[in-house]
Amino acid sequence: MSEINVTPFVDVMLVLLIIFMVTAPLLTAGVPIDLPDSRAAQLSSEQQQVTISIDRAGYVYIDDVEVPIGGLPQALESLPRSGGEGPDITLRADKALDYGRVMAVMGELNRAGLNRISLITNSAAPAPLNTGSSGEE
Repeated sequence: MSEINVTPFVDVMLVLLIIFMVTAPLLTAGVPIDLPDSRAAQLSSEQQQVTISIDRAGYVYIDDVEVPIGGLPQALESLPRSGGEGPDITLRADKALDYGRVMAVMGELNRAGLNRISLITNSAAPAPLNTGSSGEE
């Protein structure tokens, strides 16, 4: 028989294609963060987008590159801007972080003129109930 049987080759390639299709979306977020839950609708992906992550310890990352302490303003100024307008920012923050730390990063984004900020959360989770006191005793 002088012909090459390519059926096993095609089978292996299809399995590899499926594996890569499943794992590719998981590779976009390189900084491990425990995101809060939300039922908000998912935003469409923009072409010019920068991801800023804040991990549990409070360290800031711009697209998986750690920003030195106190170096966030300089790092934000070096982001590419088209037409005088900065990129869309997606902010990923660990849910265990202090609210003040997240607001400090958002304040630096505002000072740098980056006002289009999307907060990233886990989706399809029920909204937590308010467990505070109602004033009645």
